Order: sequence, then structure tokens, then C-alpha cells
Amino acid sequence: MKIGLGLYRHQLNREHYDFARQCGATHLVVHLVDYFQQGRHNPGDNQPTGGSAGWGRAGDADRLWTVEELASLKRNINAAGLELEAVENLDPAHWHDVLLDGPKKAEQLENVKTILRRLGQVGIPVMGYNFSIAGVAGRVIGRFARGNALSVGMDGADDAPIPQGMVWNMVYDPGAPPGVLPEISDDELWRRVEGFLKAVLPVAEEAGVTLAAHPDDPPVSRLRRQPRLVYQPRMYQRLIDIDPRPANRLEFCIGTLAEMTEGDLYDAVEQYSRQRRIAYVHLRNIAGKAPHYRETFIDDGDVDIVRVLSILHRNGFDGVVIPDHAPQMTCSAPWHAGMAHALGFIGAALKSIS
Repeated sequence: MKIGLGLYRHQLNREHYDFARQCGATHLVVHLVDYFQQGRHNPGDNQPTGGSAGWGRAGDADRLWTVEELASLKRNINAAGLELEAVENLDPAHWHDVLLDGPKKAEQLENVKTILRRLGQVGIPVMGYNFSIAGVAGRVIGRFARGNALSVGMDGADDAPIPQGMVWNMVYDPGAPPGVLPEISDDELWRRVEGFLKAVLPVAEEAGVTLAAHPDDPPVSRLRRQPRLVYQPRMYQRLIDIDPRPANRLEFCIGTLAEMTEGDLYDAVEQYSRQRRIAYVHLRNIAGKAPHYRETFIDDGDVDIVRVLSILHRNGFDGVVIPDHAPQMTCSAPWHAGMAHALGFIGAALKSIS
């Protein structure tokens, strides 16, 4: 297994690349979506959380990520001694009507295909995505972790309706008319994701790019009055079975899986790693179950992290593992300290099982 670090768009610079290397990482997973753009309630020095108004403003609908900027990003990362493993998450500006089954759906499916071809052209092997209308919402921030460290959790499901012009917890149309998104059924959401995968997976396969699906975070059956796709471990299998080609894989989030109310986390790790369906792993620890849980330090929650890594190792998983979130430590660089602690633990754990 390879140790990686996830970086937000504003962190894509040499200072953070060097930090990753100093902590023992060899790979990066990068976010090109700027979750913090005009997000008044979204702290830029931590993972995005936001409130009912969403994380922030989506990007430019008329400007896809170009080959030139992707190639430049990859060169700069390589120059720092790192590999670029994945881009995580599509910008809602580029595919909101794919999620909403709106009038620009066909055009925006072509957006996704173009992005996949450009990733393949540059040599970026994985595109992570989260097929969700509500996105990541309903979380709270507090001093929940050991030693009163600032962390994230959930205190009950968020039932506030989503306003028009918002999807995936970001505003893509600030001039949208008043009103809220109509509620849809579970079956309708599954129909939409099936159409999405059938349209784009052949292109991903041809481009040499893996599509990696993130489970719903937080994993509840409905959020902001909209259905969710993967909120129990077994639902990942339904997603795989839509199209079994190798490009249809999973962005395997251990913390989210541990928050789920059904199934066994370690059985899920066993099942999907045996199938060779895991593209890369998000590794964090938690305490509790949705919709009431807290994110903890990696060595201090309900999850036996070493057991998870041992199952992955036994089943031949050789991909990238990143600490997706970490509590912030009390010092002058809270995010850096939290991530350094998590990366150090992961590195030691991997050495202990190799």
C-alpha cells in the first residue's frame, strides 16, 4: 500500500507538497473544486462543513479543467517527489443537471466525458465522484476529539429542503428563482446513476481512468429531503453490479462505512478488497453511528485501523490510503499537526503488517 495525502485546491502548492513528503506520503489526491469560494459559513482552514446555505459557490460552468492545467499540476507534484493519484469530485457547475436530470443533462454528460479524456491524456489514473443531490451536509463542528481537539460530527439528520440553484451542497445558480428542489424517490436516484455510469464508463475505460464512487457522507437514508445511494455497505454492490467493468470502482471511505447502521465494517473491507473494487481508501476513525457520531483521532475511535489495513494487505490491495479528515490539534498549524499525526500512525501501522 502507498501512503497519500488529500489536498484542497488552495493547498496545491510546493509548501504543502513538501509537507506531504516530510510526513512520508508518496501520492496525492487533489480537489480541484473550490469548496470555499464565497462560503461565508465555511472555515477555510479545515474540511468544508458550511450550513444550510451550502459550502460555497460552484465554479465556472463554461470552463472545464484543461489539459494544460492538469499537466502543469502533475508536473509540479512530480517535481516535489510525489505522484498524482486522483482528482476527487466533479464541480457541480459541470454536472448539476446530471444529478438533477435537468435540461442540460446531455451536454453535461459530455462535460464529464471530456474531463475523463483529459485526465487520461495527462496520466491521472482515478476520478473520484459522489453521485448525491444533498452532498455532504448536516455536520457540526465542536471540540469532540481527545484533549478537546476541534473535530466534526453529526447530531441528527438535516431535514431542511434544498433551495433551487443548489446541488451537492454548493450553489451553481445564485440567480435561481425562489423555491426548493422537488423530492424524488430512491428508485429515481438509482435510475439517474445507472444512466450516468452507462454513459461515461466506456469513455473512462478507453481513457485508462478509473471512476471511484464515494459512499454517502453522512450515511443516512435521506438528507435534506432527498434520497441517498450508498448509505449501507451492501449498496456498494448494487452500484458495482450496474456495470462490472474494471473502471467501475470505489472510493472506499472507512469512516463513512463505520458510521453506517447495518452490516459489519470488516466484512465490507473483506468483500470489496477481494473483488479488487477499491480504487483508493479514505482512512479516518469515528465514534458512534449516523446520525449521531463524532470524528476522532485515528487511534482513538470505534475502528480497529490496523485490522482494516491487515485485511487490505492480505487481499493484495496495493493502492493509495489517505487520511481524509483529522481533528485539528491545538498549535499554530492545527490542520498540519492533525494530518501529520494521522500519517505517522498510518505509516507505522503499514510497517507493522508488512
